[in-house]
Amino acid sequence: MSSPITSSAEATTETAASASTLRADALCGTLSGLLIALPALVEAFTGETSATSVAFALAPAFALPLLTGLQLVQRPATGRLGDVARTVNLVGLGLFGGAAFASNLVLFYFDDNVVDATLTGPTIPVFTGSATVFALGCALFGAAMIRARVFPGIPSWGYAVVLPLFAFLTALPDSLLTSALHVLVGVILLWLSAALWRMARRPGPGCPR
Repeated sequence: MSSPITSSAEATTETAASASTLRADALCGTLSGLLIALPALVEAFTGETSATSVAFALAPAFALPLLTGLQLVQRPATGRLGDVARTVNLVGLGLFGGAAFASNLVLFYFDDNVVDATLTGPTIPVFTGSATVFALGCALFGAAMIRARVFPGIPSWGYAVVLPLFAFLTALPDSLLTSALHVLVGVILLWLSAALWRMARRPGPGCPR
């Protein structure tokens, strides 16, 4: 049987590790939000460029740790719904991120005729399916956040409503609408990342210091 001193030391180490993990997750989420919002502001004036395409392609990868950190904090309040929503959202984000990577770093450099010839067979259905799973995952995870009331209500509702729309409207031709939508998604991720960072700094249930 461990001594009280050993148990206290283990608890302190675990708490410090959890806080460090949450901060790292928050930083990744901040980077993801910036990689979405800032290039969208640039594209509102310049149109799509190679630099903005690279940023959009990399952004989903940095959102994955944020999703994990958010669920780590709110899990006591979400229960099974949060776990299921996180799993669906992770799968959808992985699929959607892969589609975004291919679109922004591969298809972007092809001529329109080549793109039309490339998007044959199962490609379009898989792209559509990826967006659908992503939208469903965001709606479920957003609903879990709204229900838990651990994170601020506005970005939680934004996650549940705006991100599912984002999954499908990004397929539209570039316009001020799509740029504004990207900026809004970036702001939502930045807001949630800031909330996660603050929670990592204070004690409380599910919010290690």
